[in-house]
Amino acid sequence: MRIARFARSQSIVFLLIVSITACITAAPEPIVTDMPITGPAAEPVDGWLEIYFTDPDAPNASDYEDGPDEALAAAIDAARLTVDVAVYNLNLWSIRNALLDAHARGVVVRVVAESDNLDGEEFQDLVDAGIEVLGDRREGLMHNKFVIIDRSEVWTGSMNFTLNGAYEDNNNLLLFRSSQIAEDYLVEFNEMFEEDLFGPDASAVTPNPAVVVDGTEVEVYFSPDDGVQVRLVELLEAAQQSIYFMAYSFTADPLGETIRSRAAAGVTVAGVMEAEQVASNTGTEYDPFLQGGLDVLLDANHGLMHHKVIIIDESIVVTGSYNFSSSAEERNDENLVVIHNPDVAEAFMADFWRVYNHALP
Repeated sequence: MRIARFARSQSIVFLLIVSITACITAAPEPIVTDMPITGPAAEPVDGWLEIYFTDPDAPNASDYEDGPDEALAAAIDAARLTVDVAVYNLNLWSIRNALLDAHARGVVVRVVAESDNLDGEEFQDLVDAGIEVLGDRREGLMHNKFVIIDRSEVWTGSMNFTLNGAYEDNNNLLLFRSSQIAEDYLVEFNEMFEEDLFGPDASAVTPNPAVVVDGTEVEVYFSPDDGVQVRLVELLEAAQQSIYFMAYSFTADPLGETIRSRAAAGVTVAGVMEAEQVASNTGTEYDPFLQGGLDVLLDANHGLMHHKVIIIDESIVVTGSYNFSSSAEERNDENLVVIHNPDVAEAFMADFWRVYNHALP
């Protein structure tokens, strides 16, 4: 398995493509790790996973160009049969235009969204074109951010499909090429779109909760029906060497207590938390982390540090839309993946250190 890191001089996105078939020429001076680097003319690689990280400090960020949304829009442009979208918010023109174009050429496009955001212009453009957009119509949030294309690939992560999400905030966006993972997400989507079941009304029916793709185990969870927090506690309790995290919102006591317990047992812990959330949240875990002597910093991004990432023993990555909060666990519609792969963890560690090195003590 090889990982290629794609860094454009004028890009705000780091693209890491996991593949066992790629043939890539290594650059002489890797930027962060010893992973090979390719230039902007690199050919697409047919891998099972692609990982994109936003970079709010990149030259083109202020022009809203070269972000992860462009890769997602290109994938929607290539859709042949279906595009199913579950998104908290949408104001990225690239995604709106790609969905409109897909609908116009006969692709079946379906959208589920957070009702509070449906008055946005981009959502209205979809509705005006005849695309069915369903809101959750409930107090809890439809907080998912995923797209299923042709029932064979899934795009998901922490990135809202907004200008801020793609260009001002710290986020990740992942592409999984797996029919089994796509089936998991499609069942969840249909539960909302076809059965009109949201939040606690939904049931745990994920058909492939653990999938092995090219030798890598991927766990798929949806909240609140899958009991995500219990699994996260299990993963954290098993940490032997290190726990690194980037958290937009962190108010879940069981997770905080487990991290502090592992730190007391000698496990290395470091984290970055969104400063605005620490200032406004009731019950934030930031103060207990500091009181426990943990190396936890506040982000210095002018936008949001919007990741929801935990990296365990530099071999397991947890990410998705799921904030580490009771709302994510009990009320909101959320999704989360656990990826057991040290190469993937290395990619996330590179972005962790980039965010950490710009954070405030």
